[in-house]
Amino acid sequence: MKALHRLMPGHGVLWLSFFVSILAAWSVLFAMQVPVDTRVPANEFGLAYLISLCSQTAADAGFRSAIFMWSLMSLAMMAPTAFPAFRTYSDLTHTEAASGVSLAVLVLGYLTVWIGFAVPAAFLQVHLAGQGLLDQAGQSTSGLLNAALLVLAGLYQFSTLKNACLSACRSPMTFFMSHWQPGLQGAFRLGLRLGAVCLGCCWALMLLAFVAGTMNLAFMGLAMVLMTLEKLPQIGDRISAPLGVFLLITGAVVFALSIIPL
Repeated sequence: MKALHRLMPGHGVLWLSFFVSILAAWSVLFAMQVPVDTRVPANEFGLAYLISLCSQTAADAGFRSAIFMWSLMSLAMMAPTAFPAFRTYSDLTHTEAASGVSLAVLVLGYLTVWIGFAVPAAFLQVHLAGQGLLDQAGQSTSGLLNAALLVLAGLYQFSTLKNACLSACRSPMTFFMSHWQPGLQGAFRLGLRLGAVCLGCCWALMLLAFVAGTMNLAFMGLAMVLMTLEKLPQIGDRISAPLGVFLLITGAVVFALSIIPL
């Protein structure tokens, strides 16, 4: 119990809701992987709407379904990466600087940015699918597109913007003190700013879902772990550059294989 209290200091209901929401998002994403013929019995439990969303493949999903899927991916993958920052803000709620409600509003602001990201990501998915560039699992069928996304993500690992965003994520207390705004509106704006910084860190890695497959749970889990580790001050510096080199080499190999006739 002491270890659990250190992990989730105070505001037990808020933290429980936070982790339950993440678990629910992963559960729904897992349900989307289940073969269609095993989904039918779930209709008996009043899940018809969810089944209708899950019954579509990534290639034939409409814009609304794609937004729903990318929003779930954002919650499942990105909320855990920001937990150290949320916990730092939670420490401030033990003072007069913030409150438990402001912590919830901060998280809401953060998630608003990533739900906003889901809209262009969904549009891109629908467009690529319309061009016949995605298979049923949401994986790009174009070697050149895969190579471009890998090289883009690799180059971005070494960009000034990426490094600036990572620096903010690795020092959440400094970030909060530098941009502090009082009240609930201030907490929401602070959450938006935190979400924007996180987006600046991770958007290119998130787009690699088109390389691995937007329905690929293994990729989602691995990407979540990597993005979380990148934001840790003691570990992040040792991961970013090697990851960038790996992505660049992989992109070059995929490009070469795409243009060499078999």
